[in-house]
Amino acid sequence: MRAVDIIIKKRDKGELSKTEINFFIEGFASGEITDYQASAWAMAVLLNGMNLRETTDLTLAIANSGAMLDLSAVVEIAVDKHSSGGVGDKTTLAVLPMVAACGLPAGKMSGRGLGFSGGTIDKLESIPGYRVSLTTDEFKRQLKEIGVVLTGQSLDLAPADGKLYALRDVTGTVQSIPLIASSIMSKKIAAGANAIVLDVKVGLGAFMQSLDEARLLADTMTKIGEMAGRKVKTLLSDMNQPLGYAVGNALEVKEAIDVLHGRGPADFREHCLVTCAHMLFLGKCAASLDAGRVMAEHAIVDGSAWGKFRQLVIAQGGDVSILDNPSRLPQAGTVEVVKSPRSGYLSRIHARMIGEAALILGAGRSKKSDPIDHAVGLVVHNKVGDYTEKDAPLFTIHANGQNQLEEARVLALSAYLWQDQPAKPLPLFYD
Repeated sequence: MRAVDIIIKKRDKGELSKTEINFFIEGFASGEITDYQASAWAMAVLLNGMNLRETTDLTLAIANSGAMLDLSAVVEIAVDKHSSGGVGDKTTLAVLPMVAACGLPAGKMSGRGLGFSGGTIDKLESIPGYRVSLTTDEFKRQLKEIGVVLTGQSLDLAPADGKLYALRDVTGTVQSIPLIASSIMSKKIAAGANAIVLDVKVGLGAFMQSLDEARLLADTMTKIGEMAGRKVKTLLSDMNQPLGYAVGNALEVKEAIDVLHGRGPADFREHCLVTCAHMLFLGKCAASLDAGRVMAEHAIVDGSAWGKFRQLVIAQGGDVSILDNPSRLPQAGTVEVVKSPRSGYLSRIHARMIGEAALILGAGRSKKSDPIDHAVGLVVHNKVGDYTEKDAPLFTIHANGQNQLEEARVLALSAYLWQDQPAKPLPLFYD
């Protein structure tokens, strides 16, 4: 069997066998198949697609390219969640302690942000001392002892995915449903998940900008999970405007803390409750989605969710005193309130533009080696559909450089559109 024959077969719209897929992924992971061959193969997949069986075989081949985490001796059912990424999406920070407080053990390996989309690990590193690199044994022990773990992705899990993604990022082959779906699902399966809640973002600040594209990705990942023997529930959520108000690492940690205390933006709080309900139902802790929601609400009201978040931070070496006094989280040198240039109903708050403004400030990274400034970012003060008065606060910029502040201000202002007639609020979920 030769790599070139597999490339040609897919180039000519052929269906690859499981053996061919396994051979190609194993060869690429070991270095026997070159980067340029893998790039040609990825382009052929982008142009000609894969059917569901091929995509499932690809997912399992990538998952099996490294270690497979077995959590069966630690928890009865391992439930994981994944978001396809968005602006202001700090959901994991609140959801994991909420479900853990309800009795569902929640262990998650999260990634770092790249581009305008923030990473959960970057947010956690706003907390001094928090360890994001746990060994497999530490992961298992903590999950068993306190029921919650939130750490960085292990290099041992699905290493073929890391190699393949690096190539896709520079060869114009990122936007392929089979490649996206197999990348996401391989890591969930390798991390030991039996049940998975997927949050696929839709809109201006998401990779999937149309509902049809998002449905196709969601349907593909759900069916991959089913064919791989996993239970999967996929949510399609809006990412035309930022989720919540805060965009930026320490700012988002503060907002997650607010939600765990029963405060915070209504849309972010609701997103967390819906996600929790699905996780608790899928994890057999709740008899129904309604019951799961009630459990999650109760965990906030009785303080157990907040207690679980403190327990998580302590277990991973973070300075928990900062959680109790969030004003001690990293602070930007300059805080500027930008006022609304006109009165009217907000018809657009372009999520990607807000995310890119945060990137300019240093809250994200353009390439993986870029440093992160945990203090900077933006806080928007409205949602689409709100009425704003001229000169009322529109958004607040947290910056550590005057040039970055001015550039971010211009870009963020361009994210807004107004109209004189009432504008319809955006839905939180589409399906």
